[in-house]
Amino acid sequence: MISRRQRLPVRALIPALALLVLPGTAAAQLSSPVGGQPQGASGAASTAAPSVAVPQTSVAQFQPAVIEAPTSAPQTDSSVSPQDDAAPRARAKPVPPSEFETYVSNLAGKPLHRFGAELLTPDAGTFAAPPSVVVPGDYRLNPGDQLQLGLTGSVEAALRLTVDNEGRIFVPRVGAITVGGTRYADLHDVIARAVSRQYRQFVLDVTVARLRGITVYVTGFARRPGSFTVSSLSTLVSAVMAAGGPSAGGSFRSLQLRRGGKLVSDFDLYDLLLKGDKTGDATLENGDVIFVAPAGDQVAVLGSVNQEAIFELAPDQTISDAIGYAGGTSTVADQARLLVLDTLGLKPGWQQLSTDQARSTRARRGAVVRVLSDLGIERPLGTQPVLITISGEVARPGRYYVKPGTRLADVVAEAGGLTADAFPYASVITRESVKAQQRQSFDRAVKDMELLLTTQPLVSVNRAQMSSAGNLTMIRSVVDQMRKREPTGRLVFDLPVNATGLPGDVIVENSDSVFVPTRPVTIGVFGAVPSPASFAYRDGETIGDFVKSAGGIQKLGDKNGVFVVRANGKVVADGRRVLKAPALPGDLIFVPVDAARGEFWARLRDISGALFSPLVSAAAITNAVN
Repeated sequence: MISRRQRLPVRALIPALALLVLPGTAAAQLSSPVGGQPQGASGAASTAAPSVAVPQTSVAQFQPAVIEAPTSAPQTDSSVSPQDDAAPRARAKPVPPSEFETYVSNLAGKPLHRFGAELLTPDAGTFAAPPSVVVPGDYRLNPGDQLQLGLTGSVEAALRLTVDNEGRIFVPRVGAITVGGTRYADLHDVIARAVSRQYRQFVLDVTVARLRGITVYVTGFARRPGSFTVSSLSTLVSAVMAAGGPSAGGSFRSLQLRRGGKLVSDFDLYDLLLKGDKTGDATLENGDVIFVAPAGDQVAVLGSVNQEAIFELAPDQTISDAIGYAGGTSTVADQARLLVLDTLGLKPGWQQLSTDQARSTRARRGAVVRVLSDLGIERPLGTQPVLITISGEVARPGRYYVKPGTRLADVVAEAGGLTADAFPYASVITRESVKAQQRQSFDRAVKDMELLLTTQPLVSVNRAQMSSAGNLTMIRSVVDQMRKREPTGRLVFDLPVNATGLPGDVIVENSDSVFVPTRPVTIGVFGAVPSPASFAYRDGETIGDFVKSAGGIQKLGDKNGVFVVRANGKVVADGRRVLKAPALPGDLIFVPVDAARGEFWARLRDISGALFSPLVSAAAITNAVN
């Protein structure tokens, strides 16, 4: 018997009982898995208890948990992707000008608008987020945003989840995760912490797949105030532009963003337009309210500035600040002074201010600032830069840059002086300022000539003959030819024919041209003579002697109209007495046709002879008369 102290526990007896109940099976399981019998065992024992091999077992591979996307009834997709918001809102016609804009435009003689108004034109660009925008890290998730969630490792999932109205997403086998209001940069860590409560050794990837539009309200002095659905990435400026921008009475300098009744940002659009600073252009959230404040004091800046416009000034800003908004003065501006007009009549008329006064003078509302230009103003001769060209019979022809106020004699000396073959009497000195004066005088003369020629048939005795088609055609031909002529700008000096130098006391001007020819050896005779030609100069002979050399004056020639163009540019026309005048080298003698045209043709001859090449002008008159 087993005493109480030696009694075995029931758990220890279970294996022995199993062997009694199943002797064959237990023996087989306890036998060696390798075939054969143990040493010393009899053959009968081997036959009675055959060996049984234990089958091999295979280890199953690890299968990760798979989270299937939840199935739900289809919902209406009211989200807005960045691509949807990128299309610019159709704009209406440009903002109508204010009363001050209309007044300043009439004063300037051209349209002048408020600075920044070009953003509100139909063909202007948009401030909406571009289609390829990247969601910034500080973007906070809103209800309706869709997330793309991917899991690999110990758990696999590919889910597209929408943030519900309570700011949560539901991940199967994980549960609800609150993400509303979470920064996009923190979203990965928030979801990873929630998943790690159920799984280990996983890799999480999460992105924003689609943004839901938010509703904002644009109020105040906007062109089209109201509620607008914009992208979650929209900013204050893009919402104001969607509302058409500030109205004619709205401010570009105070765009107020309010959230939950509190002022979040008061953005100055000038910071963006003038400095490229978007610091105050806050990203919008659902339910934000934007208030466009009324326009402040306005000042117009025009003239020689980089951008003429009407600018809205902050309190206590100066005239100089207004010019700074216009980009400063231009390259040709008068830096010493400017004009200010007080349109409200406190100081009547234009007031002149210096640069220092502009820095200290406060800009009044309604003022018009005009920056004067230095361009096209004639400067004193002593301050003008001078580049002069000298050619012909000088030792070193070329272009010379000289100081203002330099005399012609000094320029000739710098060019090495005149050569031995120089003929100063016939020198040609041309000047641009003289050419411009000649052009004005000649234009007036042509107009007088045209008027006289067209009205002469009305007062003439031979009215029918002078009103003929041929005569009118001749008039038009003469007028057209004269208008095509260009003045030379030649300066004529009364030098003696045997002069040895140029007029040295003449002060040269910029772009002057000096040509010193050699001594001519011929005299030309043209017009109503039998043999017009150039004849060798003979000392001591008169104009009449050279006219005789050409065969004398023909019957159709006008003896009282003979004139001579000297080599120095002077015209000698003294009736028949000119035939007794001494001939000089280089003279051009012209005998006109006696067309019985009276004083008019004499006047026309004098004008053309004084201003243009005498030979060409005289020939034109002769052709017109013939």
